[in-house]
Amino acid sequence: MRYLMPVVISVLYALLMSLPREPHRRRVNAVMVAGAGAAYLSGGGLGGWEFAFTAVATYVAYRGLESWTFIGVGWLLHTAWDVVHHFKGHPIIPFAHDSSFGCAICDPVIALWCLWGGPSPRELLRRGRRAMSSGAGDGLPLSEGLDRVVE
Repeated sequence: MRYLMPVVISVLYALLMSLPREPHRRRVNAVMVAGAGAAYLSGGGLGGWEFAFTAVATYVAYRGLESWTFIGVGWLLHTAWDVVHHFKGHPIIPFAHDSSFGCAICDPVIALWCLWGGPSPRELLRRGRRAMSSGAGDGLPLSEGLDRVVE
């Protein structure tokens, strides 16, 4: 359960967050990753580093308003911050010792969904059918987003 529940939570998150239509879906997810970036501010135990991380996460979330790739990067940054807190800081939920560990499992699954462009279940099924019928992928938004990061 320690490993399975974070994955279940992340899939449920992706399903719930896929309900708004684009471009609102991307913007709502940018706001969510901004909130995650500030989750440890009230007692993460790493002092000024909490503010530095929040500043970086805020910038990435702001860029995420226009880019799924930045939202995915934001979740990956939060994953790294979760790992740091699991070993050196305080857990994200004070009364749940392994909560940062669980968050570190949950967040990369959400990041993967974001790096795919935050598709709805219908869009995922459509992509799967196209890939199976053509024998190849259909050019996921990840490559588009990475091009924007390099600009």
